[in-house]
Amino acid sequence: MGKHSTGRLGRAALAAAAILMPAPGGTAAAAGPAGDYRLVGEQDVASGLRLRPDGRFQYFLIAGALDEGAEGRWSVAGRIVTLTTEPKPVPPVFTQGASAKTKAAPLTIKVSWPGGRGIAGVDLRVGLDDGVVLDDYTQEDGWSLSEVEGRKPLWIELAVPMHGARSPRFPIDLEAGNALAFTFTPNDIGVFDFDGVKVELAGKALVVHREGAQLRYEPVRD
Repeated sequence: MGKHSTGRLGRAALAAAAILMPAPGGTAAAAGPAGDYRLVGEQDVASGLRLRPDGRFQYFLIAGALDEGAEGRWSVAGRIVTLTTEPKPVPPVFTQGASAKTKAAPLTIKVSWPGGRGIAGVDLRVGLDDGVVLDDYTQEDGWSLSEVEGRKPLWIELAVPMHGARSPRFPIDLEAGNALAFTFTPNDIGVFDFDGVKVELAGKALVVHREGAQLRYEPVRD
């Protein structure tokens, strides 16, 4: 998502370079589960996890337009490895700005970065008073609702699903204004929070349970 993604892409790239080039003499058996692991069995996805002997970890995942990374502490108890992202990432947030009146369309929506540049590709859902929900996405110059034959938009929700960023349901008051402006503040977007994510030992491999999937990480050998 434009220049605001530069920091997170840099973190993911550094983590990828570190993990895919194992430390000299390092294997997954160096200190319990400590070592370098690479995701296997997934197409068009690159991901790695380094568990350092000093109790720190590094992680990256690249899948299409998604680039994410993390670092923090790890510990092991029995077959369960606990990863704690540090510092705890601040999630991205949508905030609503002032509404304005326009005759350009019954309803216009614009989502911008904090600096004011418009964002393309933000998912939106607009609920109408007859129960119909419109699904679409923004362009850099915004989004507009064409004539709806007397139906009235009541609310809007915004989302960037690949990063799990979702807005609350914002009510729409056309009397106050039909040109709505929102700001998307990325904060620590792209930094993955392992809080609540189960990671277990499976022989010499690690299995990460995430969003209903079981991602298998095998040791990286020298």
